Amino acid sequence: METIAVIPIFVNAGAAVLPTIVAAVASVAVVMFKPRELVHLLGRRPVAVGVSAAVVAIGLGITTWCLTSASMAPAAQRGGVAAAVHYDWAKVAQELIAQQQVRRETSATATRSTGQAGLAASAAARPASTSFAEQNSSCSSPATGLSAVKLTALWSFCPEDTMFLGTPALVGNRIFAASCQTDLGGYTGLLACLDSETGKPLWQVAEIKGEPLRPFFSSPAVTKDGRYLVIGQGLHQDRDCSLLCFDAATGQLHWAVKTPLHIESSPVVFGDLAVVGVGAVEGRDGKPVGDPGYCLAVRVSDGEELWRQPVNDPESSPAIDENGIVYIGSGFNGNAVVAIRSESDEQLRVRNLERIAWRTSVAQPIPGPIVLAGDVVVAGGGNSDLVHSNRNARGLVVALDRRTGAILWQAQFDDAVLGEMACGNDTLFCPVRTGEVVALGLKDGRVLWRTRVSGNAPVLGGCVLTGSRVYAASSDGYLAVLDSKEGRVLEKTYLNDQAKPGTGLTLSTPRFAGRRVVVGSETGGLRCLLESGGAE
Repeated sequence: METIAVIPIFVNAGAAVLPTIVAAVASVAVVMFKPRELVHLLGRRPVAVGVSAAVVAIGLGITTWCLTSASMAPAAQRGGVAAAVHYDWAKVAQELIAQQQVRRETSATATRSTGQAGLAASAAARPASTSFAEQNSSCSSPATGLSAVKLTALWSFCPEDTMFLGTPALVGNRIFAASCQTDLGGYTGLLACLDSETGKPLWQVAEIKGEPLRPFFSSPAVTKDGRYLVIGQGLHQDRDCSLLCFDAATGQLHWAVKTPLHIESSPVVFGDLAVVGVGAVEGRDGKPVGDPGYCLAVRVSDGEELWRQPVNDPESSPAIDENGIVYIGSGFNGNAVVAIRSESDEQLRVRNLERIAWRTSVAQPIPGPIVLAGDVVVAGGGNSDLVHSNRNARGLVVALDRRTGAILWQAQFDDAVLGEMACGNDTLFCPVRTGEVVALGLKDGRVLWRTRVSGNAPVLGGCVLTGSRVYAASSDGYLAVLDSKEGRVLEKTYLNDQAKPGTGLTLSTPRFAGRRVVVGSETGGLRCLLESGGAE
């Protein structure tokens, strides 16, 4: 089995001497303009820094000589007219109009009728969990003859060389988003809080005590009172990462719980409890190197670690029910769905209970987020990962009895189901690595329809159901809107930068605030789109 990786390795090739010198000069120049990185690099590789500095000095000397010679030529020969700055005023006007429209739509949405009020009341009755599947479920009846929603770009938050791989969290008029930034051939992390109407940063965090944040694949979870944000660090080969908690109002670090591994799982918050999976690092043989992984529980208010439960490679994002039972997938070398009691060790001793409520083995690894649908636990998985498809690819969706773990049904696929599944109208909407969105009957797993989003480009991020429409993004950067009853593609919007198509790492699941859609991309930043037509 091949080593799993979330981010592909980029290799630069070149044998000519001149390009090598230019590359060295450019790299060192980048560090020189980043004092924080220069300090770290001096501590780690003083000799390398000295050599690189010498290269820069030589390059600057040559450049200075060339510029001095050139300055003696007449201005006309040098083409001395400064290039005019070009502003795309049409784009500026469109953004202003879109912002005005969203304010009107937000006001109108606030007065919409009882269906929305009933949905809000239902959400308020749920436990304080930020499980992805619960945030955007809808139980309204599907309609026929749907039209396109005419998505209009409202704003984008796009720091240079930044990928938004995870899913944003929307709380009131704020958006919390985490990302990976390319830096000196590696990756660092950026966590930001944005104004939901304008996309302007309210705060950003890129380092803690002078140390760069590790990159983020995990998505942020916010406590019910909106006070704290919890998120995991690290990509698949990273070690010594932490579960972090920040003050949601200021971005100040509240606590950090260190792990020997990485946390690609997205935490779930239940009252004062945060639970997350700590995933394994596998070697070339596909077996874990060191700790095979565990489920971690931390008290949000003070960062005290409450318990660790061994689970093989729990990269899955857990869900938690009203009784505090945690459901999480066991990934590579695990192939299971596990139910874990969240009480303290002392409480379990008093009740004479084990921490594991049940563990059900399945045919494939389960790295996908867990969905709770009434008394049913639904999990997706397969033997491929987010970057590579297995040579003998297999995928599945399995439904289990929430109380006993008994398998109710299984649906087989030609490749893995890795993203979040949406649930509503007795239907599951599944993102499949084959490039399809597939609708399954919740009661029996029967295929109702299947639709390709963008050719064979995998659908790796999650599906979201809103009313009678399903939203899903393909890995090559297309956000599709589908009719939830028939699977017809109503429209598609490109998310990546047109000049930078990316490498197939659009993995974010959309989130909604009224008629605004917020979704991450590989090269186009965090995007906010407005549903400007086709209202239901």
